[in-house]
Amino acid sequence: MINGFFQILGSLGLFLFGMKIMSDGIQKAAGDRLQQTLNFMTGNRFIALFTGFLITAFIQSSSATTVMVVSFVNAGLLNLTQAIGVIMGANIGTTVTGWIVAIIGFKFKITSIALPAIGIGMLLMFAKKLNKEDWGEALVGFGLLFLGLNFLRHSVPDIRSHPEVLHFLARFIDLGPLSFIIFVIAGSLLTVIVQSSSAAMAITLTMAYAGWIDFPTAAAIVLGENIGTTITATLASIGTDVSARRAARAHTLFNIIGVLWMAFVFPYFLRFIDFLVPGSVTGPEAGIHMPAHLAMFHTLFNLINSAIFIGFVPQLAAIVKKIVKAPPAEEKRGYVLPFLSTSLQDTPELQILQTKAEISRFVALVEKMFATFLHVFEHPEMKLAGEVKQVADQEEITDQMQEQLSRYLVGIFRESLNSRSAAQAGGLIRIVNELESIGDSCYNLMILAQRRYDNEMDLPEEALKNIAPYTALVTEFMGFIRSHLNKPLPDGELEKALNLERKIDDSRNSLKKAVQKRLQEGSDVKQELLLLDIVRHIEHIGDYSLNIAEAMRAVY
Repeated sequence: MINGFFQILGSLGLFLFGMKIMSDGIQKAAGDRLQQTLNFMTGNRFIALFTGFLITAFIQSSSATTVMVVSFVNAGLLNLTQAIGVIMGANIGTTVTGWIVAIIGFKFKITSIALPAIGIGMLLMFAKKLNKEDWGEALVGFGLLFLGLNFLRHSVPDIRSHPEVLHFLARFIDLGPLSFIIFVIAGSLLTVIVQSSSAAMAITLTMAYAGWIDFPTAAAIVLGENIGTTITATLASIGTDVSARRAARAHTLFNIIGVLWMAFVFPYFLRFIDFLVPGSVTGPEAGIHMPAHLAMFHTLFNLINSAIFIGFVPQLAAIVKKIVKAPPAEEKRGYVLPFLSTSLQDTPELQILQTKAEISRFVALVEKMFATFLHVFEHPEMKLAGEVKQVADQEEITDQMQEQLSRYLVGIFRESLNSRSAAQAGGLIRIVNELESIGDSCYNLMILAQRRYDNEMDLPEEALKNIAPYTALVTEFMGFIRSHLNKPLPDGELEKALNLERKIDDSRNSLKKAVQKRLQEGSDVKQELLLLDIVRHIEHIGDYSLNIAEAMRAVY
């Protein structure tokens, strides 16, 4: 008995390890394309659903997709309606795993597929000149996954030889609606334990194939797995802003409501699946036909559930907003990096995607700081106590963001990175540092604005007139950075950035010459020196923006 337990445990471990390796390899090979797919998503909920399906079917991890969605919502790159659409699609995409296991895992000799996949994958990993190491890693993971499934299938004892297992389960099978509830809970707990709905589905298919559980019991467990998989997004939303938490709750609510309506039609739905899929799930050959029945049940349930709710996405979003209310003091709290390890789905490529999304928030913050300075600079009569404190608090947040994001990115370097991901992580560290420097300059500008107010300085009208185009160039440059942050920067766009920086330098030189001329004509020294300091810090923001544009070439 103990030996059999460890055989099952080892088989499951090999299956999970194979899934991890396969997911890592696919995300390394296609990380940029995954981000671009999300970036090009529009507000159309149907496109969002298709996007979620496509990404999840490709990377074989609904948890990875939902974690990405939470990160993008947290950064403001997706709104709640788009996020719900992607989550619906992810639920459909994850059913592909069940079909792969059902068709390949139980109807073919697994070693005839798994071993060649491992062999070819290893060749690709060692053939550096082909530059296909990531796809080789994915193939090795694919082979290990199915070897684990093969061992798991043979480790689970035949029910005919071990009827005591069936006797144990029989106590819970004939309890009417209570049986449904018990096995839904069991499926949820199983998914939470293994941290992968795909792995939980494979375990369920194996138990059904071995005859441990009948079709209704297995179907109820599958429904529970749909609920259990939402725990990953919930964990990833801890410490994030209210929008990201709402996206995670929408995932949970969507899946729970789906299971609730299914509870009322469960027996009839099972009969419908029996009608659609050939083969009987009762009798001596029930185990052979069970995997295909369960895969169809899983797919059809998620398709119907998404079809029902796709027309009610705004209403679902409204319900979630009422459940997860924004605390009034949320913006006043210190910064906390909203990333959490997600077990099997915690890959360097996903971490880089999360960091890119958070950097978008960083850009928005420094833009807001500079806009606050411009507002008070253009209204010198304003009392500045509130604005100065606001920018001071924001500057402290930029320091925290720099420290925590940099530490997170340095941690990514400890992982197994391909050359592309390593270059991206290095570029992101540079961007984070430059953004923090912009935050420092914005705070220094606010201090200068405070000094101007306290000393009641009236800057020359000519200077105020000439400085407006100068600040407009910097505002344009920061907008350029924001608009190009999550897409490749071609040579033509980099040249635009260089031209903007040259214009800023030319304007700075003109303003400095004008200051010198006014000083020679007897202008107030304190006022002109203050103006020079303002010009200098604004010019620094232009320099930092150019550095960010150059770093973006390595990142996007």
